[in-house]
Amino acid sequence: MLTVDDALEQVGEFGWFQKQAFLALCLLSAAFAPIYVGIVFLAFTPDHRCRSPGVPELSRRCGWSLAEELNYTVPGPGPEGQAFPRQCRRYEVDWNQSALGCVDPLAGLAANSSLLPLGPCRHGWVYDTPGSSVVTEFNLVCDDSWKVDLFQSCVNVGFFLGSLGAGYIADRFGRKVCLLATTLISAILGVLTAVAPDYTSLLLFRLGQGLVSKGSWTAGYTLITEFVGLGYRRTVAILYQVAFTVGLVLLSGLAYAVPHWRWLQLAVSLPTFLLPLCYWFVPESPRWLLSQKRNTQAVKIMDHIAQKNGKLPPADLKMLSLKEDVTEKLSPSFVDLFRTPHLRKHTFILMYLWLTSSVLYQGLIMHMGVTGGNLYLDFFYSALVEFPAAFIILVTIERFGCLYPLAGSNLVVGAACFLMIFISHDLHWLNIVVACVGRMGITLAFQMVCLVNAELYPTFLRKAKPKENKIYLQVQTSEFNSQAPERDAPLGTGWQR
Repeated sequence: MLTVDDALEQVGEFGWFQKQAFLALCLLSAAFAPIYVGIVFLAFTPDHRCRSPGVPELSRRCGWSLAEELNYTVPGPGPEGQAFPRQCRRYEVDWNQSALGCVDPLAGLAANSSLLPLGPCRHGWVYDTPGSSVVTEFNLVCDDSWKVDLFQSCVNVGFFLGSLGAGYIADRFGRKVCLLATTLISAILGVLTAVAPDYTSLLLFRLGQGLVSKGSWTAGYTLITEFVGLGYRRTVAILYQVAFTVGLVLLSGLAYAVPHWRWLQLAVSLPTFLLPLCYWFVPESPRWLLSQKRNTQAVKIMDHIAQKNGKLPPADLKMLSLKEDVTEKLSPSFVDLFRTPHLRKHTFILMYLWLTSSVLYQGLIMHMGVTGGNLYLDFFYSALVEFPAAFIILVTIERFGCLYPLAGSNLVVGAACFLMIFISHDLHWLNIVVACVGRMGITLAFQMVCLVNAELYPTFLRKAKPKENKIYLQVQTSEFNSQAPERDAPLGTGWQR
């Protein structure tokens, strides 16, 4: 009986058809980068101070430079060098009174400016930036600074919840339907985010985009890996991640060219309306069609692949089927992950690895926004190190397997994060170098844990039905499970950066 992998060996495991589909779906992977880490540019917090009515007029009258204006009118650092008073408090002074002089204007009000009463920023803030961000538009500083974290948390919650629904849609209605629906909705929500009138609606749109964007990215990954032969799946999975890195690199340049957050959000959202065109260029997965007993359609698609690749279809193509082992358990459950001591050990280890990889990867990206250097260059440099990380994986994985590189990369990122504790903020270059080393390590670790996931579990647990997959994804700390499946099995929809 002819299996999908047997057929791919004859019609082409990575021919013209697969390359064309791969390039198209890589655009989808790259477009996911601004959603995942766009907060670095959309919600950056520039240096700021309280707006004090009368200060601009007094500064112009006296001919002060910006440094002199700050020195005379803005409170100094608080206790133990804290910047809180400077950014979140203002002198309770009427700067419009004519008695104020141009040389040390506060000298006539108090012997020491530190004795003057301080009050909250009732008139807003002045931001030292030529552009704009969510922070500057909605004044998410001082007492409201926690709202910046909520802005990103909404996306992460959307990723978690959306992973459950997207997995069900892909397994129930097909990879193509999931790809089209989630990509189109994500594009619409991206535009709505750019025109959000207030902070509350902004959160709702970001939550919605998180709900669907992860499913779109995952559907693309699943489709391309189900179209290639067994010998190319691991390479394709890694290169699909590289496309995400390309999106990171392009994002830094685009953010530099478009420093205003609403226009930047539009710039990364509008092109995604072209991505649903993949629906007409990429057919449904033959593996999924066979799992749904739609053999005739699967045969037609395999015949189409053969024509595109310039190959002759197998003579027994009409006998195409999925290889099923009837001795395997067909309905695995969440409990099966803990049924034996061996499985329990693997499950707990993978849960820990997914958690640490997720936190460290996103944390190191966010760190680039607070190093105090050039935000765009720092982000660009840190994104570039993901390319050699992917190359290292491709070179070492066949020779050493997954476990040794996984252990080594975790040691590297752990050491880098530990060293950053002791590096002075004044040594910006050293902070960036160590952070980039850590970024390379966590990129290696993240991709390795995806591949290890499939190798540590028996076959029946990698072929769980949608209901069990939902629970399994919850265990993975809302991250999709990358499954480089065994020969002839329809791929699950779980893969997450």
